[in-house]
Amino acid sequence: MLSRTARLRRPQDFAAVFKKGSRAARGGVVIHWLTRSADAPVVTARAGFVVSKKVGNAVVRNRVKRRLRAIIASSMPNWPGTVDVVVRATPRAADLNWLQLRRDVHSALDRAMEKDGRGHSRGGKGR
Repeated sequence: MLSRTARLRRPQDFAAVFKKGSRAARGGVVIHWLTRSADAPVVTARAGFVVSKKVGNAVVRNRVKRRLRAIIASSMPNWPGTVDVVVRATPRAADLNWLQLRRDVHSALDRAMEKDGRGHSRGGKGR
């Protein structure tokens, strides 16, 4: 379970990650990764989740959200404290088993981190 401080909750925070962050898609998920400025008031990594009705009915959406939260919670301790991440499930996520979903999430996270690192090395341009 993610603590209250480790969750993205405000629409403005989600919008900032979508607008300014790097994005990587793999199979059942799209990861949006944003490294906040070092002087940001929040000092912990935060994650938010978007699972639309396109993924399935309420039972399916909740199962996908639970799985995504568990996968992200296990990898968050390895993230820098100045990171905001939004995990967006695609309709394909409903058909994936636990291992396939975890593989997709980790692969997309790795790619989004790479993109974010490259963007900062070029002064934040070219995203």
